[in-house]
Amino acid sequence: MKIISYNVNGIRAAITKGFLEWLQQANPDVICLQEIKATEDQIPTQDITAAGYPYQYYFSANKKGYSGVAILSKIEPKKIVYGTGIEHMDFEGRNLRADFEKLSVMSLYLPSGTNIDRLDHKFKYMDDFQNYINALKMETPNLVICGDYNICHEAIDIHDPIRNKTVSGFLPEERAWLDTFMKSGFVDSFRHFNKEPHNYSWWSYRAGARGNNKGWRIDYNLVSENLKDRMSRAVILPEAKHSDHCPIMVEVD
Repeated sequence: MKIISYNVNGIRAAITKGFLEWLQQANPDVICLQEIKATEDQIPTQDITAAGYPYQYYFSANKKGYSGVAILSKIEPKKIVYGTGIEHMDFEGRNLRADFEKLSVMSLYLPSGTNIDRLDHKFKYMDDFQNYINALKMETPNLVICGDYNICHEAIDIHDPIRNKTVSGFLPEERAWLDTFMKSGFVDSFRHFNKEPHNYSWWSYRAGARGNNKGWRIDYNLVSENLKDRMSRAVILPEAKHSDHCPIMVEVD
């Protein structure tokens, strides 16, 4: 199964920039989207079906034009789970899961900590999400959690670790949480295959950051430890430019 995760920063805007043509060329079996910023009735679902994705699932935020996740699939899932059942996590449309025959795929959009209120919300979300996943793994052990975690794990994952050490997304507490989360039974699929620096998935729109590759790696396809030997490839796809993020891909046999 070829799985892609992509924070599209507005699915309608991405479509105007050639997202659907790119999607047909990339041809994943499943693509997890974050920050769709739209409700299903605002999305050209027929065009997405025509691009080869008849199975479409959207979990939008209560607030219009904000957040939201989606899963598009060539394969019909056995089950779709919208949200986590935890209200403070679900009203912003941040978790959506598709269960297939031999594995489950989740699209995750973890909050950013842009100010102190949002940072507190982010830490509460992280703690509750860890507990949710601990319980979920008992019944759904083959899990791929794709998405925008809004955290760089290590210094290698950010272009300037010194200047950004006090910025949300690279705070020691955030990095420690992500480290603990991975060690609870997940593999960073990209780092499993690639240990090289200067590989990022998000760039600021300011100061030519993308052209100068001054980026952050905050998007991950985290794969359950028990699926590690079934991974065949994991890459970042920076040539896709429909967003301030780029897609990331993992293949699981």
